[in-house]
Amino acid sequence: MTAFLALTSTCAFSVPVSVSAQPQQINIIDVAGNLALTQKIFENYKAAHPDAISRFTFTKAPAPELAGKLQAMQNAGRLDVDIVLTGTDGLAAGMETGVWEDLTASTSTFGNPDDILSPGAIGLQKLAKMNGIVIAYSQQGPFIEYAPDRVKAAPTTAQDLLAWCKANPNKLVYARPANSGAGRTFLMGLPYILGDKDPKDPVAGWDKTWSYLKDLNSCIEYYPSGTTAAFKEFANGTRDLIVTTMGWDINPRALGIVPAEAEVKMLDNTTFVGDGQFFAVPKGLSDEKKKVVLDILKFALQKDQQAIIYDSGYLYPGPSVKDVTLDMAPAESREVIGKFGRPMYDELIAKTPTEVLLEPTAMVKAFRKWDEEIGAGKGQ
Repeated sequence: MTAFLALTSTCAFSVPVSVSAQPQQINIIDVAGNLALTQKIFENYKAAHPDAISRFTFTKAPAPELAGKLQAMQNAGRLDVDIVLTGTDGLAAGMETGVWEDLTASTSTFGNPDDILSPGAIGLQKLAKMNGIVIAYSQQGPFIEYAPDRVKAAPTTAQDLLAWCKANPNKLVYARPANSGAGRTFLMGLPYILGDKDPKDPVAGWDKTWSYLKDLNSCIEYYPSGTTAAFKEFANGTRDLIVTTMGWDINPRALGIVPAEAEVKMLDNTTFVGDGQFFAVPKGLSDEKKKVVLDILKFALQKDQQAIIYDSGYLYPGPSVKDVTLDMAPAESREVIGKFGRPMYDELIAKTPTEVLLEPTAMVKAFRKWDEEIGAGKGQ
């Protein structure tokens, strides 16, 4: 794995009692794009705790590869990853293979999640069963995003979307759900939109969803391996309509990747599928490293650090800790969200029902079924 150079910061903090006998190198792997939100938090920690941290190294990797790599390292006794920043996909795969440290006994260090987290984040935390802690949270979506100059009448129902796709073949895109937050939000949101028998059971309760996705498959050229690749195709005009979330709407427009005039639509009967990103600790850390890692987690859950997660709307809203509001965020975050955010998002968050993602075992089954029955042969 190629690690990034250590980060430093000139921010001034008071230095607390040492949490480590000697400064530690902490190796972080990000399989969720979480560093876009949290890198500044790690910089701040290093500045505040020079006695604890000699350097951070950062590696990025695809989520589907994570669990197997960690398990191989642990089996060989050569673990060189200290913190994993992951979405629910990577966390679920790691829970299935048993690679995560159970953090239940460590709440005396960083606090009880039920006391710290927002209500939506608590729901997501329950799925993790203390295999990781929710570090960022969003009600997500799903939404559809479109180019108004190329899509004159945006779909408003799932059947409208299917009809539009068939009338405009190869112009709709979404990424492989197992490696895409927007993709899995769409996948797990469809059972609610379509009125399926059991939205929590992808094998026995999603008859309408799988039938719909197979029908939709007929007018989709292929499924990009990740959300970024899908949005590049939307941005360059190859695709006219893309499945999205609040954050994936705001952030690419703020960065100039997607035209600012792109519009979004929420399909009728939508229930939001809350999603987030986790701070997870692999089994096998030395006691010294584990002590530092848990202190980093405690630091990252402080409200002033959580406010940084508003960032440029990447996982809007973003903070997982309760009572962290936009006015607490850095000025640049407030400016970006003021310009590229949409007032309707806060209104929809307040009134739209929200469910948590599938529990990990069901999630793995849903991804596997999608890969085998929908994505197979479509150049994932």
